[in-house]
Amino acid sequence: MKVLLIIPAYNEQDNIERVIATLKRDCPQYDYLIINDGSSDKTEYICKTKGFHFVSHPINLGLAAAIQTGMFYAYKNGYDAAIQFDGDGQHDPDYISKMASEMEKGYNIVIGSRFVNQKKPMSLRMLGSNLIQMAIKLTTGKTLKDPTSGMRMFDKKMIKKLAFAADLGPEPDTVALLVRTGATFSEIQVEMHERTAGESYLNFGGSVNYMARMFVSILILQWFRKG
Repeated sequence: MKVLLIIPAYNEQDNIERVIATLKRDCPQYDYLIINDGSSDKTEYICKTKGFHFVSHPINLGLAAAIQTGMFYAYKNGYDAAIQFDGDGQHDPDYISKMASEMEKGYNIVIGSRFVNQKKPMSLRMLGSNLIQMAIKLTTGKTLKDPTSGMRMFDKKMIKKLAFAADLGPEPDTVALLVRTGATFSEIQVEMHERTAGESYLNFGGSVNYMARMFVSILILQWFRKG
């Protein structure tokens, strides 16, 4: 299976070199593409000087645009699957082959889930995850145990959709929409690392806002979108 790792990177100068070194060491059979999303730090400089495979947005366009750029590249270059892979080191490349093997069973989407056989911790963020899970269950009839996982692999059919649809960002509401309109999915158990450098764009207030936005989108707004 020809797999592309799409790595969005915004101000990841402290992480990107380590992430790519780990990928080259642990899974050299897979291609990767860094999407430098208008970083204001040395992310682009590091990519250039280290000879990494990357493209740059002239300004910061956001995660959805970065993933769409990667999906378009995957579509144009005939990849069988593309995986959203964090540039901050939280995703573990050891699971990529397992996700690819799961996809070869015929699934359109494979999600690296923290909660296939592990319980969610008690926290406000996990409460939000549970609300999103409930909304997906209500609208699709399917149970997605880790709806906010960013480690998602998509097959050729999904790559084409995500490459050309401007309103299908890499979020739980998009996964819900794709599933509701016929996409099949599977989850495999993964472990995720803590960010070791830099700052997440989601602080506590941002997390609450994000969860609320996803909940409303899945329950209401997705009925006005095309999958």
